[in-house]
Amino acid sequence: QVQLVESGGGLVQAGGSLRLSCAASGRTFSSYTMGWFRQAPGKEREFVSTIRRSGLSTYYADSVKGRFTMSRNAAKNTVYLQMNSLKPEDTAVYYCAASSFYHSDYARQVPEYDYWGQGTQVTVSS
Repeated sequence: QVQLVESGGGLVQAGGSLRLSCAASGRTFSSYTMGWFRQAPGKEREFVSTIRRSGLSTYYADSVKGRFTMSRNAAKNTVYLQMNSLKPEDTAVYYCAASSFYHSDYARQVPEYDYWGQGTQVTVSS
């Protein structure tokens, strides 16, 4: 089992940057596929990015590709989401998620993840 705690959210102007962190408990962090999702008011939770166990491969939603970068630090049991060129439509609660399942493809669906953090609010003003 793994527990996830996000941090780094806040209020930023359009065009600005934020870096989200997700600290994971447990000694088997490297055995989990990790993902970031977000949920805006009145909308469903949507996929943002995912990173494989090795940390060598990532996949991004089209809406954030080229602006967001996901990474993981196995020594710190932490994943990061560097968000640049932020837009008002990026405003949402951002969730970190961990998946213990095997994935032949990138894990981009909510049901593919079995552990979730409580979320951190990101607000981008215009």
